[in-house]
Amino acid sequence: MIYSMTGFGRGEAESDKAKFIVEIKTVNHRFLDTSFKLPQYAYSLEERMLHVLKEKIGRGKVDINLTIKSKRKSQKTYVYDNEAAEYFVKAKNCACEEFSLNDNFGVAELFRMPGVIVEENEDYNPDELWEFVSLALDSAINQLLESRSNEGMRLRDDLILKTDRLNELASLLEERAPKIVDEYRSRLREKVSELIDEENIDENRLCEEVVVYSDKICIDEEIVRLRSHASEMRDTLDCDEPIGRKMDFISQELNRESNTILSKSTDTYTADIGIELKTLIEKIREQVQNLE
Repeated sequence: MIYSMTGFGRGEAESDKAKFIVEIKTVNHRFLDTSFKLPQYAYSLEERMLHVLKEKIGRGKVDINLTIKSKRKSQKTYVYDNEAAEYFVKAKNCACEEFSLNDNFGVAELFRMPGVIVEENEDYNPDELWEFVSLALDSAINQLLESRSNEGMRLRDDLILKTDRLNELASLLEERAPKIVDEYRSRLREKVSELIDEENIDENRLCEEVVVYSDKICIDEEIVRLRSHASEMRDTLDCDEPIGRKMDFISQELNRESNTILSKSTDTYTADIGIELKTLIEKIREQVQNLE
């Protein structure tokens, strides 16, 4: 199964006290890069959530958001944290004394300090939280994988079309290559004939020039490697394991061959094919960046 690194999943679970919602968003990345947004009282769950994610996701930029909605009918309540307030007051006093500052720090300023006034949360222990968060997480991951799988299949279909076109261009180059040499031989003979009599043309010397030219523009090896890489890419698309890194390597090799072919192009026709080939491979490289 081919997976894209782009996807979204959402899962929910409920207890008597609250509703638990996990949302996961992923985009492409060279490695697995996770970012968690959790309520403060659920920070201890991050390691457990990461362990579950690593079993299902190989790489990508992953943003995980956990929302816990209390079922209490009353309005939110807030509590005063004496220890936090004491810390800021002491820090204020030290700063005023050390730097001879005016003391204009009042209750309003104190209450704006982080942690002094905090929202009162339900009394959860980590195991109780995990019981329901894990259910929401599993549901979100399953939806995410389905999303990534659907996108992966679309990428696969597109890449198959592109590799088919790549082989078509290789066939056009194979068909054109011998004609280039024949045309060069004819042009060379015509130019030499303009300078000397036809009967005085040194055929051996003419053949030597044609051989040198033919060797210089020969792209037989490049075409063989181009077809080989295209075949390997096509086979890789049928693998049941993460293929992103391998596909990225193959696309780099394809790009190398296309650059060589374009540099050896000596006529408009092959140059046009070389440009289309390079453009096609650039599109392939962009697509494989999204594969896990």
